Amino acid sequence: MTAPARGGRGRVSSAWRKRLEIAFFVTPALALFALFVVWPIVTAVQLSVFRWKGFGPLTDFVGLRNYVTVLGDDVFVDSVVHNLIIVGGSIALQLPLGLALALLLNRRMWGQGLLRTIIFVPYVLAEVIAGVVWFQLLQPEYGVLDGLLGAVGLQAPEQGWLGDPDLALLTVLVVLTWKYLGLAVILFLAGLQGVPEELYEAAQLDGASWWQTQRKISVPLLGPTMRTWAFLSMIGSLQLFDMVWILTGGGPANSTTTMATYLINQGTRSQNFGIAGAASVILFVIALVMAVLYQQLVLSRDTRPDVVTVRRSRKKVTR
Repeated sequence: MTAPARGGRGRVSSAWRKRLEIAFFVTPALALFALFVVWPIVTAVQLSVFRWKGFGPLTDFVGLRNYVTVLGDDVFVDSVVHNLIIVGGSIALQLPLGLALALLLNRRMWGQGLLRTIIFVPYVLAEVIAGVVWFQLLQPEYGVLDGLLGAVGLQAPEQGWLGDPDLALLTVLVVLTWKYLGLAVILFLAGLQGVPEELYEAAQLDGASWWQTQRKISVPLLGPTMRTWAFLSMIGSLQLFDMVWILTGGGPANSTTTMATYLINQGTRSQNFGIAGAASVILFVIALVMAVLYQQLVLSRDTRPDVVTVRRSRKKVTR
């Protein structure tokens, strides 16, 4: 009669010990998440419904008026368009370039490691350093780029690459491509290491060319990695601040303003913390909606049970 009672107490004790272990390891992470994620969001929402200049208590409640002001501001609407252009432009430029470089560097060649390092170096550089370097290179008349163009008889823009409203956003996009292309290449190379070698050998036995092998085997199996990279690129482009702030500060004539630079301008320069709070909440909502839609429409195909089962069966076949 005593054995079952001891067994029951043992199971209960084991269950409580497991719960305590989970609480011990999860509580610090939840505390940090609440402190650095939840609390700033709550504070931004609170500021967004007050008119506040940065000092004194929050007493001037204005409801949703700050949101109406932000959404009716042409500068903010343009900043949303600029962010979307950067999202699309970054993926359109970095995806084919990164894929081509990854396929090239995945082949055995002389200096392979050195080339990988050179391509990845811009990504590990601090944004401030990269921004300052490019700001100096793109200076009108005295910049290195203008000097090179002048040496071959070409005319650079009179106002400079960053001073012309028609060229500034495109120039920033090119600098962003240079800065973050290394991340795409490294992720794609990591994805290529997961392609079973037996598939390449079977393709060679069937007489497939290198291009046919990449098009029929490497690129399709690299799909999950490319979709994950595109998600990271999209979120990073929506949150873009530092590089634009260093290169142009959002100018000229607000032609490169992003949502992040808009809210920083409103908060730190104009002392409109309520407007900045409303802009930050709108930025958060836009990023959240796009992330959820991307997860449901694109990334969900990589986690469907039928897709996972097919991949596992392919791996078993190749073993």
